[in-house]
Amino acid sequence: MLSLSPRASIGLLVFANLLIPLAIVIFALGFFPYKPFLSGKSVFDNEDTELAQKAPYDKVIFMVVDALRSDFVFSHRSGFAFTQGLIRSGAAMPFTAHATSPTITMPRVKAMTTGSIPSFLDVILNFAESDTSSTLAYQDTWLSQLRAKPGGNLVMYGDDTWLKLFPGMFLRAEGTTSFFVSDFTEVDANVTKHVPYELNQTDWNGMILHYLGLDHIGHKSGPRSTHMIPKQMEMDDVIKQIYEALESMDHLKSTLLVLCGDHGMNDAGNHGGSTPGETSPALVFISSKLRTISSKVECPPANPASDFQYYKIIEQSDIAPTLAGLLGFPIPLNNLGIVIPELLQLWPDERSQTQLLFQNARQVLRLLKATFNHPAPDYRGGHEPCELSFSDEQNFQQQWACAESIVRGERGPSPKQSRLLEFLRRAQTIMNRTSSNYDIRMLRLTNAGLAGSSFAILLLTYGALTFASSYVEEEHQFWYWMLSGWLGILGIKVLRVQDQRRSAHATLLLMLLATTRMARRWNQTGQKHAGATDIAKHFLPAHRVTLWILVVATFLHLTYGIIQRGSPKVVPSTAMVIAIFTCLATFVFKAAFTTADSPELLPQLPRFILRPFKDISLIYQARVKVLPQAGGWYEARTLHSIVTLFLLNQTRINNVPLFLIFEIQLYILEVLELSPDELTLTSIFMQYSSFFAMGGSNAISSIDLSNAYNGVSGYNIVAVGTFTFIGNWAGAIWWSSATCLLLQRHREVVPSEQLLRHLSICTSLVASSLFFVMLACALLRAHLFVWTVFSPKYLYSIAWSLGQHLCVNSVLASLIFWL
Repeated sequence: MLSLSPRASIGLLVFANLLIPLAIVIFALGFFPYKPFLSGKSVFDNEDTELAQKAPYDKVIFMVVDALRSDFVFSHRSGFAFTQGLIRSGAAMPFTAHATSPTITMPRVKAMTTGSIPSFLDVILNFAESDTSSTLAYQDTWLSQLRAKPGGNLVMYGDDTWLKLFPGMFLRAEGTTSFFVSDFTEVDANVTKHVPYELNQTDWNGMILHYLGLDHIGHKSGPRSTHMIPKQMEMDDVIKQIYEALESMDHLKSTLLVLCGDHGMNDAGNHGGSTPGETSPALVFISSKLRTISSKVECPPANPASDFQYYKIIEQSDIAPTLAGLLGFPIPLNNLGIVIPELLQLWPDERSQTQLLFQNARQVLRLLKATFNHPAPDYRGGHEPCELSFSDEQNFQQQWACAESIVRGERGPSPKQSRLLEFLRRAQTIMNRTSSNYDIRMLRLTNAGLAGSSFAILLLTYGALTFASSYVEEEHQFWYWMLSGWLGILGIKVLRVQDQRRSAHATLLLMLLATTRMARRWNQTGQKHAGATDIAKHFLPAHRVTLWILVVATFLHLTYGIIQRGSPKVVPSTAMVIAIFTCLATFVFKAAFTTADSPELLPQLPRFILRPFKDISLIYQARVKVLPQAGGWYEARTLHSIVTLFLLNQTRINNVPLFLIFEIQLYILEVLELSPDELTLTSIFMQYSSFFAMGGSNAISSIDLSNAYNGVSGYNIVAVGTFTFIGNWAGAIWWSSATCLLLQRHREVVPSEQLLRHLSICTSLVASSLFFVMLACALLRAHLFVWTVFSPKYLYSIAWSLGQHLCVNSVLASLIFWL
C-alpha cells in the first residue's frame, strides 16, 4: 500500500480542495453561458410603416404587482373587486401569463420587456443588487422602442430592478429595494404617492409602476395571510384611480393600462421554482376601447381550468410583441413572443391584422436564421404550397423558406392568419427547447477531472439519486433516513457493549432519535409537503408563549455555558458581565427585530420589556452585541459559543429553539464517546439534516433573506451575500463547529492526522456529490426539468462546496480545532 508523508498528505488535500472551485468555474462556463442576442434596434420594413400609424394606443401604463398570482385577481377570494367589474363589463381582457423558470423578478422582467428567454444565470444576478452586467441598456426592448418614438419619455416608480436593467432610460424615477421583505406598507406607498402627479403630466408616453408589498406578504406569511386581501384591495384602488383618470383626462384617452405579475408564489409564499402557483401570474389589459371587441367574460369564472389557470394561457414573452403592435413600434429583435390573437380585433380590417402577424413572423425568422446560422433559399413561384412540419429540426432551411413565402404572401393556404400563428407557435416551442447554448467540451473536462474523487456506498447512493428530479426536490428525505439509519447502527454498537453504561447509552440514543424526529418536523420543506403543518410555521405562531419560553431557554443555556467555560485570561466577574451583556444584547435585538418583522409572534410581555429600546435603531442593535467579543476568549468552546451567538442573530426567531435541540444532541454525542471516523460521519449527516430542518431545500424559492441586512445600513454585496449564506446554513455551520469540539476529545490520536482524516472524508463527499450533480446536469441538459430542478441543485452544490466545505469546514472548523 502506498504510504504518504504527512506533508505530502496535506499537499494532496489542499490540491484536491483547490480543484473544487476550479471545476465549478469550468463547468459553469459550459453550463451557464450568456445567451447570445442580436445587437442593435429593430426597425420597420416599408410595408409596416402604415400599420404603425393605425396603432390604437399612444401611451401605456405598465403596472407590475410582484408575485400577483392569477387567483389573486380572478378567483372568488380576490380583493380586486373593481378590476373584476371591468372584466365583466368588457373594459378589461384577462389572461394567465405563463412564466418559465426561474420565477424571480429580474429574469421575468427581461422576458416581459425583450420577449426573449432569460439565462438561468440571472438567478444569481437577481440577488446581486449592485450588478450591472445584466443591464438591458444595449438590448432591444419595448421600453427603448417606445422611448425612441417622437416625444417619447418614460417614468418609473417601484422596484429598483428596473433602474439596474435600464440605466438612464427614465425621465423621472424613484426605486425601492425588493429585499427588505418585512415592509408591507411604505414600499408601496412610496410608489402610489407619485401616481396622481404623473397622471396630470403630458411629457411621457410610458409609465412603469412596480409594487412589492404583496410579494413581501407572501414571503413573510404566505398566500393565505390576513394581510393579503387588504393588500389586493389597495392595489385595486390604484387601478381604479388610474382607470378613472384614463376616462376623464383628454391626454390619456388613448392610454392602455396593463396589470400583470412578474411571477406567482407557491403555498409557502415563496417563488423561484416551477410549481403551478409560481408560474401562473395574472395579466389584464385595461381600456374602454376593449369594450368593442371583448366578449365580456364571467369574472370570477365558474369553472377555471385548474387552481391557477384562468382564461386563456399565454406566454409571458407574448407581452413584448403585443405592446409593440398596440403602440405602433417595431417588435424587439430578440423577441420569441407572439402577438396575442384576441387583441388583433382592435384593428378593424383583416389586412392590418394579418400584416401585424407578418411583422411578428419576419422578426422570428430573422432570429431563427441568426441562432442556427443557416441561409434560407428563396422559394418563389412554380412550387406546391409547403407544409410547415417541425418534426425534423435538421430541415430548418426548407421550413424557413416555406414560412418566408407565407410571410411575403406569395404562397400558402388560407386563412393566412392561422398559418402564421401556427408557424409562430412551433418556432417558439423549438427556440424554447434550444435556448441553452451548452459548451460540451467544458462539461466533459470538468467531470473527467473530478471522477477520481468519488467513492462507494453513501457516495454512490447519493450520486445515483441526483439523476432523479423528484429526489432532488425531496433530498431532505434522503438525509433524514440516512441519519436515522446511522443512529440505528450506533445503537447496535452500543447494545453489543457489555458494561454498566449500556442501558444509559441506549437511553441517550433513544433521546437522540427523539430529538432528531422533532427537528425533522420543525420545518416542512421540499415540494410535495412545503405547505404542510409543521412546528415553526403552524404550532409556534399559535402558541407564542411556548415559543418565547424556548427562545429564552436557548439564550439562558448559552449564557450559562459561556460563564462556566470562561477563560484564564479574563477575571471571572468580568467574564460574567461580558457574557450576560453580549447574550442580552443579542436577545434584545432578536425580540426588537421580531417586533418589526413579525409582530404577530410577540406576546405582550416581551413588548413591555422592549419599550426602553424602541428608539434604538435595529442596525445599531445588530452591531453593538459583537463589540464585547473582541476580548481574550480564545478557547475553542468559547469561540464555539460566540459562533452560536452569531448564528442565533442570523436565524429566524421560530428557528432559534432548534439550537437548544442541537445542544442536547451534542451533549449526548459527547457521552457516547464515538470514534473520530464515527464523529465525522455523524457530523456530515447532522450538517445536511439541520440545513433541511431549518427550512432549506434545493429550490431557489426557499432562500431566506430576512436576516441578510442585519447591521447593514445600505447594500453591500459582500456583507449581504455572507449574511444570506450564514442565515440559510446556520444549522450546518453550527454542527461543523461542534464537531471540532468532539474531535478534540480524542487525544490518543495525533491531532494533525485526526484533522487531516476528518477533512479528507468531507472533501471526498463534497467532490463526489459535486461530480454527480454536474454529471446529471450535463447528461440531462435536454430534460424537461433542467432549469427548474437540476440547475438550482447545481447552484446549491456550489454553496455547499465553496461556502460550507471550504470556508466553514476547512477554515473556521480547523481554527476552532487548533485552539
